[in-house]
Amino acid sequence: MRPKKLRSWGYSTAAGIVAGVFCMTLAQPFAHAASPVEDPMGVIRIPKGAPVQIGAYWVISGPDTALGEDSVRGAKIAIADLGDKVLGHPVKLNVEDDQCTPEGGQTAATKLAANPNTVIVLGPACSSAATAGAPILWNAGISSIGTASTAPSLTAADRKPELAGFLRTIYSDAQSGANDGKWLYKEAGAKTIVTINDGSPYSSELARVTGESFIKEGGKVLSAEAIQPTDVDLKPLLTHIATLKPDKIYAPLFVAATAQLLRQVKETPGLENVEVIGEGAQAAGALIEATGQAIVGFKLAYPDVSPDAMGKGYPGFLEKYKKMFGEAPISGYHANAYDAAVLAVKAIEQVAKQGDDGALYIGKKALHDALFTISFEGMGGTVKCNQYGQCAQLKSAIYQYVSADPATFSIGTNPKKIWP
Repeated sequence: MRPKKLRSWGYSTAAGIVAGVFCMTLAQPFAHAASPVEDPMGVIRIPKGAPVQIGAYWVISGPDTALGEDSVRGAKIAIADLGDKVLGHPVKLNVEDDQCTPEGGQTAATKLAANPNTVIVLGPACSSAATAGAPILWNAGISSIGTASTAPSLTAADRKPELAGFLRTIYSDAQSGANDGKWLYKEAGAKTIVTINDGSPYSSELARVTGESFIKEGGKVLSAEAIQPTDVDLKPLLTHIATLKPDKIYAPLFVAATAQLLRQVKETPGLENVEVIGEGAQAAGALIEATGQAIVGFKLAYPDVSPDAMGKGYPGFLEKYKKMFGEAPISGYHANAYDAAVLAVKAIEQVAKQGDDGALYIGKKALHDALFTISFEGMGGTVKCNQYGQCAQLKSAIYQYVSADPATFSIGTNPKKIWP
């Protein structure tokens, strides 16, 4: 059953709640008699035996559900591997649906921030949700760890101050875009491309970086086009693109728009033999179902998730995933979510102190600072955060869909890894 969507709150209401939470935290930083912790951003007190509450927000409804559900599952496996406890306290994972939109991210983050017991937040998967949600969380003194939100601006050296509380255990599209542009020119043999984005931070920033990389290699971007994620009729756009005669079309979109594009591009005179190249968000069984036969042959750049490219514990992780959920991974970001959960718990363990009353005390700034000092070999590779919150690097690969049967979806099989 698909989870119900969150009620949409007005911006003023959301902002008011967050401001109130933050003010209370600063004004009353738990001046508890037995508190062994002082922190300029406030202290969270967890009574003896009470759960450590970790918040999370991912897309768990709509056409991109697999992206979020896969992250939820990765985090749950990590918590299970830790014995479902942190320093003797049970762990409670509070998941909100961000719907992969700025509005959904704002609503989900506001709800998590309004809970005074939220210690840290995992997610989101979508950069649009992170761009809207991470500042709300940080305004409440809550650090967050993205699991598939890859927009370069989120961890750039010149990122906005309100993103200072955001880290991620996924690569930056500054890396993937550079790699995609190089692959298009050197490996795919394209000399000219057209890019299509949907206006979201993920799609627009990735298309821009890839275009810049392609030009640097010696190629030419004939046009940088934009659509709305909900656009249905793409024929006018495709007819225009056909007049430009590109070698390839580069379109890092989400499921719904990709399905429309792939079905219509082959019906457009002049584009019958022009390949569309996609990116990470298009690795989903839902895309096969939405696209039908037109999915066959579609190539996308994606992290190399073959066992030999992942962390040493990844094969065992896959077995746990199948046993716990009854199927193979439904997207490719489960390992990143696992690593985010482990990073969060390691930071909690590093800074939390037990008081004379048996309660656990966690300083918010101390927790945030600790995240930047931790390194370990995760399921997706080495996790080590730089000063801007970038904690993972990319191992690139190219995949290709080989079947239109949704039941065959499995990253590595369909889509099948074809490079390197």
